[in-house]
Amino acid sequence: MTMTTAEADKILSANFAPWVLDLGLTVEAVGEDRAILRLPWSDRLAREGGGLSGQALMAAADTATVVAVSAARGAFVPMTTVQQSTSFQRAVTGSDVLITAVLTKLGRRTAFADVTMTDAESGGLAAHASTVYALLG
Repeated sequence: MTMTTAEADKILSANFAPWVLDLGLTVEAVGEDRAILRLPWSDRLAREGGGLSGQALMAAADTATVVAVSAARGAFVPMTTVQQSTSFQRAVTGSDVLITAVLTKLGRRTAFADVTMTDAESGGLAAHASTVYALLG
C-alpha cells in the first residue's frame, strides 16, 4: 500500500530537527520508490545576490530521500546519511523548488537515490544529488 502525502508529512514533523522544519518543506507526492517535496521560496534562505542557498537545497535533498525510503518501506525507519554528492547547475531566485528523490536501490541495510531539484516556475534543473543511506532499523 502506498503511503499518503499526509502520512509522509507526519514523518517530517515527527522525525526532523526544528531547523529542518523551518525550511517549510511539504510533501507533494509519494510513490513506491520516490517522493516529491516542495521547498517554498524564502528570502531567509537566500544568499548574497538573491539565489537560494546551497545548504537549503542539500538539506531538502537529504530530507526528500528519507521520505522516499520511508515510503518504499511503508513507514519511517531510523537511517543516517552515508554520502551525498550535489552538483549545482543554476541559481533559483524567487521561486519554490521541487525536490524529487527516486530510489535506485533499496536493500536491507542501504539505500541509494538520485535527487533532482527543479525551479517550480521555470522547470529548469537547479541541482542534482546522489545519496547513500545506512538503514538502522
